[in-house]
Amino acid sequence: MKTDEQIFEIDARDYLPVFARYKIVLDHGEGVYVYDTQGKKYIDFLGGIAVNVLGHGYPALVDAVASQAKKMIHCSNLYYTKAQADAAEKLAARFGGGKVFFGNSGAEANEGAIKLARKYAHSISKDKSEIICAWHSFHGRTLATLTATGQPKYQEGFGPLPGGFSYVDFGDYDALEKMVNEKTCAVMLETIQGEGGVHVPPKDYFQKVRTLCDKYDVVLILDEIQSGMGRTGKFFAYEHFGIKPDIVTLAKGLAGGVPIGAFVATDKAATAFHAGDHGSTFGGNPLACAAANAVLDAMTPEFLANVESAGAYFREKLEALQKKLPWFVKEVRGKGLILGMEITKEGRDVVNACLEEGAIINCTAGNVLRFVPPLIITKAEIDEVIDVLERVLPRFA
Repeated sequence: MKTDEQIFEIDARDYLPVFARYKIVLDHGEGVYVYDTQGKKYIDFLGGIAVNVLGHGYPALVDAVASQAKKMIHCSNLYYTKAQADAAEKLAARFGGGKVFFGNSGAEANEGAIKLARKYAHSISKDKSEIICAWHSFHGRTLATLTATGQPKYQEGFGPLPGGFSYVDFGDYDALEKMVNEKTCAVMLETIQGEGGVHVPPKDYFQKVRTLCDKYDVVLILDEIQSGMGRTGKFFAYEHFGIKPDIVTLAKGLAGGVPIGAFVATDKAATAFHAGDHGSTFGGNPLACAAANAVLDAMTPEFLANVESAGAYFREKLEALQKKLPWFVKEVRGKGLILGMEITKEGRDVVNACLEEGAIINCTAGNVLRFVPPLIITKAEIDEVIDVLERVLPRFA
């Protein structure tokens, strides 16, 4: 058995130093709890960054993965598998029809959406190639998705970046309207900005955006890699706004922890792709699709109603903390179980203090405490985290 210190040393020696890790080694999980190699128990309100939607060790998910692994882990996309067909059918039904493609990650899902949008736009006019994104967005780490990400700090040192991307303030419809024109190929937005600080747009924003895109025959791409899969209490977060995109992207929670990504496109947009236009060796493999099927089957109306109820309760508790510390907690925002608490100081020390108290949370955008717990969370477990925050926050206020 390797000690924690040996693992830290190996990581420092052999792994690219691209993660600012916390000094614990996680070993296993059960429900909404994880345990480190020292046996310490933590309540997990990060959920693998919105990935472990069914928590840890969820029996139906474990059984689905184990059963499929015994039968077949990988199959080339030159052939059919029932697991992939079932997952595609379920996702297309949730979307209200259309076509599905499976990749391996959120970045791949967004890459595919960008490719499809460009191909569709080029079928209308060779001049339609510009893609408008939002400042403070996050769409992935590949060169194209990095360029779509409206945060220069992630782009520094990776030029020259692909052309054809521009940015506008998220939620500012007037600014977007001024930018859209006959050369616009797509508008690509997160339905709720996650990594950028948990930002929710004005209620009528997406309806206006949808109308604008229709006017100019512009593809509306909604990135729901973090906000989709029931995270807001609706299967797709865009359902809260009464619209439907031309393409929606998913990943993170889609298979509950097994790597997978997907984009779903309307039949109209999907006509642009033909055999050979896109592909993936591992995307849609039977193991990942079996896991996705288990997650999709779990997301019943009752399950989603519980997410909505738990999210409302959690937000109420966070807002009560804000009232106690108004000079320290600036705002609580989000929907369902994607919530952010903006504080007036850097958040990493708060995250570390919570970790010491046995609660795993996250800080994004420098000073926004982000909460994306497993969707199976109960009110009693929410109270556990609130108790930790009540002890920790006054130390920094």
